[in-house]
Amino acid sequence: MDPKKPESMAEALARVAPGTELREGLDSIVAGKTGGLIVVGERDRVAALCDGGFLLETPFTPQRLFELAKMDGAIVLDANARTILRANVHLQPDARLPASETGMRHRTAERVARQTGVLVISVSQRRDIVTLYLRDERRALDDIRVLLARADQALQTLQRYRARFDADAMRLTLLEFEDLATLAVVTGVIVRASMVTRVAAEVSRYINQLGSEGRLVRMQADELTAFIEDEFAMLLRDYSTDPSARAAAATRAVVGAMGDDQLVGTVALAHVLGHPSSPDVLERHVVPRGYRILRRVPGLPAAVIGRIVERFRSLPALMAADIAALDDVDGVGPRRAKAVHDGLRRLRDRVR
Repeated sequence: MDPKKPESMAEALARVAPGTELREGLDSIVAGKTGGLIVVGERDRVAALCDGGFLLETPFTPQRLFELAKMDGAIVLDANARTILRANVHLQPDARLPASETGMRHRTAERVARQTGVLVISVSQRRDIVTLYLRDERRALDDIRVLLARADQALQTLQRYRARFDADAMRLTLLEFEDLATLAVVTGVIVRASMVTRVAAEVSRYINQLGSEGRLVRMQADELTAFIEDEFAMLLRDYSTDPSARAAAATRAVVGAMGDDQLVGTVALAHVLGHPSSPDVLERHVVPRGYRILRRVPGLPAAVIGRIVERFRSLPALMAADIAALDDVDGVGPRRAKAVHDGLRRLRDRVR
């Protein structure tokens, strides 16, 4: 962990995910019914709150963490949880800091986290609950079975959204080849792509928490999100008023920051793409530049795609071009020109 970068709760959850040494030690403490208070942070930020105990400066192992938790007091680890710095420590955070917890161990953990900004882990002796505190955030670790169930539910949602995106994208492709695409169809596909990426982000959070138990979930999620970001970027470059890669990335960030209500309002999306916010804007006929379709031609580099689009400027003009015209584009060549010419026609025939 980079000590200069504030740790997020998502990163903290990943540090205690199943399969990590820290989680192994915590599970042993839970099974042993000893309870525990563990501080993970920089020496200087924590040292001022430590009273008593003893210095260890010994490499971290799950077994050592478990054995030390049998004693009263807190255990202090370094910021990377690789060294046990102190044990049997009495922590003295500022009592004026607000605390919502009632138990002494949990109140101390909450205040230390608020005062130092480091990760503090409290293991309940009676309730077998592990709670993480980081600055003003609090998060209890979920049971693995609960996490797997939630991840599976999120995967099913991701699968449905991906199927809808693929169907809508295929319909858009058909309309593009027929030169009948409208802004309503385009924004609809953008909504589908955005929803896929949002659900994928939720699945990713579960994967981080599952650690070694989430390998299968990760494989399924990777399969369901394959090429989605690339497709999203090409879609934006096809229909934004500014087709540059930089502008597409900026537009992608704006779309990602939109709330669900804004996202469903496709007129707002049309405005983000650079089109006027008129009542009938969604009925506007739009012509793709060809980025998305060309991306589907195997072995075609991004730089060559850019030069082809720059030369022909639209998919209809590109479809009307013969092999000689394609060969005339810098960097294409006879063999690649034939591959583009034939590949585009195969794609057109496939969706008809």
